[in-house]
This record gives sequence, C-alpha cells and structure tokens, in this order.
Amino acid sequence: MLIVSILLAGVMMPLSLQMEVRRYADTKRSMDQINEALIGFVLAKGRLPCPADPAIADGVANAGVERAACAAAGTNVGVIPWVTLGVPETDEWGGRFTYRVTALFADATNTTAGCTLPATRINAVFALCDSGDMNVKSRTTTDAYALTNSTPPAPPAVFISHGKNGYGAYRSQGGAPSSMPAANTDESTNASLSSVNKTIFSREKIDATSPCSDTPGSAALCEFDDVVAWIPLTTLMNRMVIAGKLP
Repeated sequence: MLIVSILLAGVMMPLSLQMEVRRYADTKRSMDQINEALIGFVLAKGRLPCPADPAIADGVANAGVERAACAAAGTNVGVIPWVTLGVPETDEWGGRFTYRVTALFADATNTTAGCTLPATRINAVFALCDSGDMNVKSRTTTDAYALTNSTPPAPPAVFISHGKNGYGAYRSQGGAPSSMPAANTDESTNASLSSVNKTIFSREKIDATSPCSDTPGSAALCEFDDVVAWIPLTTLMNRMVIAGKLP
C-alpha cells in the first residue's frame, strides 16, 4: 500500500500542476476575449463601458450590466460587465475580473488637463489628447526588487484576475471580496483599486513563501498570482482613428 501511495502521489502531482497551467492558460484566453470585447465596445459606442457593480449576486437584476454612469467617486471601479460585453463572468478559479476605467474614457464629463476637446464629438466621448490615470508597476530582481513603471503612457482601462488564491476577488454570490494576508502588499494594492488608488502591480507568478515582504530590498517577495491586463492608450487611439471615430 505504501508503494502504491508513493506511485500515486508521483502521478497526481504532475496532474495537479498540469491543471493549474491549464487554468492559467484558459484565464488568459478569457482575458484576451475581454480585451477584444472592450475594443469592440469602444469602437461601436465611442466610449469604454462602465464597470458592473461587484456586490450584486449572479441572477439578480443588473448583475453583470455596466453602471449607467461612472464619473461619481468609486463608480469607475468594479468588475467587468460580463453581460454587457458577452464575456465570461469569472476566471478559472471562480473569481470575477476586477475592472477599473479612467472615467473620462467612459463618461463625457471631464478632460485631461491641457487637453482641448473639439467643438463636436459625435464619434467619441474623449479626444486624442486625453490620457489614462493609472500606473501599472512591476518589480525587477536586478535592482533589489525596486519598483518600475511598466506602462507609459498611463492606460485608460485595467482588468485583473486575482488568480488561484483569489485574494481581493468578488465571487458570483456577490458580497465582499476575499481577504488576504497583510504582508502581501502587491496583491492588496490590486484589490484596493478605487477612484483615488490608481496603482496596479503586474509581475511574474510567485508561490507562497514565509517570511516574505513586498518592500524593495526584500530577500523574498510575497506570493503573487494575479493576472493583469490593460488597454494600451496608443492601441485604443490607433483603433479609433482607423475606424474613423477620432479625431
């Protein structure tokens, strides 16, 4: 029995690893689908969609439907409006995709400082001179895990799968998101997106280690399994110009 158990363990370990690799691959495919749906939406509507309310349970009225507006404080952060876009509700671990959009790309309510909008904007709520307000950061092992800015210029929209551990993810039953260890500041930052909190971390997957720290110079970074994607500003503007939506 002992020998059989050892042999079974040797078989099951690679199988479980294969399953996780497949879940990551399937989640990334879903996020590619979301990316294309967001681009398609903005080409059709002249704006990015507002987030869906993350606290509404699946099957309840307005679940997965974009908010009517997202210029008010906090309303530009939520989850991907999966019903509006016709995309999957959750990643492969059952967590909804967190979504933050720069409000001016979804509501024609304000502009980037110094950006003069044309007198008429029939095809888009934003202009070529507008910019996003988010900063996607990473860490580099060549500089004691120092922070690096990875997305100049700032993207107008970001969406996140919170991975296998699900820290910060909303679920189909709605309610509050999953909690996380206090030391995990990078994933905590991703889970704390708001109108004010505009920083997102995107770095390589790291399994849980103890002790760990997400501060520059630490010997071991904390667990990180978020999958982060964003709409590059240049890509969005180029697609809008090619489609005749801008300038």
